Amino acid sequence: MKKSDVFFTDFRTRIGVSQCAKLQKLCRAAGIAGIDFQDKFTAIKMHFGELGNCAYLRPNYVKAVADLVRELGGVPFLTDCNTLYPGSRKNAVDHLTCAEVNGFNTVTTGCHVIIADGLRGTDDVEVPVVNGEYCTTALIGRALMDADILISLSHFKGHEATGFGGALKNIGMGGGSRAGKMQQHNEGTPIVEKDLCRGCRRCAKECGSDAIRYGEDGKAFIDPEICRGCGRCIGACAFDAIHNINDSANELLCCKIAEYTQAVCFGRPCFHISLIMDVSPNCDCHDENDAPILPNIGMLASFDPVALDQACVDLCQQAVPVRNSQLGDHLADPNWHHHHDHFLDSNPNVRWKETLAHAEKIGLGTRNYELHVVR
Repeated sequence: MKKSDVFFTDFRTRIGVSQCAKLQKLCRAAGIAGIDFQDKFTAIKMHFGELGNCAYLRPNYVKAVADLVRELGGVPFLTDCNTLYPGSRKNAVDHLTCAEVNGFNTVTTGCHVIIADGLRGTDDVEVPVVNGEYCTTALIGRALMDADILISLSHFKGHEATGFGGALKNIGMGGGSRAGKMQQHNEGTPIVEKDLCRGCRRCAKECGSDAIRYGEDGKAFIDPEICRGCGRCIGACAFDAIHNINDSANELLCCKIAEYTQAVCFGRPCFHISLIMDVSPNCDCHDENDAPILPNIGMLASFDPVALDQACVDLCQQAVPVRNSQLGDHLADPNWHHHHDHFLDSNPNVRWKETLAHAEKIGLGTRNYELHVVR
């Protein structure tokens, strides 16, 4: 398979040139104008951030993309699906309120917000997965599939289960309805090693299904009948007391994310943008965000989401970690087992290479790319 083109620009600008103008220049250089947008509904798939989180993308960047789509004749709207876990985005009413509070409205973004899987997260479409090995069909938010064109606008960051969150995570997991998210998360149930548990209760705070209880000894245990297998407790535990008894659970999650992305993207024009900034160690689904583990690197765009994620990973691995961060603390610990991988050294329980490998295997894109620098 030949190399895919990925376009990159850093965050340096001259006086009088905004970051948003530079983002539009990047998109034009990457060939976005080659898409026929005329009178086409264009879904801009993004993450609005959980209430309390401040690492999500600013709405200014969204408006730059929406304005460009409208200039090219398209009809843009912002969209995301409801979450599987309880929180500020578990239904469309709360989700829209969260988006508004976090700054996403028609004035700041220049377009409307539509929650793709409806009021209760049940408005989905069963979509075939071409070359799927784990999912023959995927349950995708209806509005996302009704759109003529898809643009993914992703905050590239760390993630407590999949290593990083980029274009594939934004589209695959983010595009799944609540039932679709359940289908992706249903491999394996975490357990607690009581000898390591310190009863700090952080895992219960992060639990996506209220499945964690505490015994008379103060130690946590997870009710397998209630647990949805989202894995947030694993990333929350600072003492490595929680792990998945199915060692391949995160690997299977990665593969299913790739297959869900295939379902969303197959057979229609797609364009993908990622911003490597405020690289928090965990997902924007958290109602907080720790200090960035890496410096701000730049903005990237491509028609190939696999190549885009691979390029983002490579740039992150080449970056110098921020000392005062989760990653920096781990690397400074003389007893730390160094993985020589920024994502594994930040969250040692993660798997991430499987996402890209499986996405390439099923024909979603290629990990081979040529990086074009836009000044």
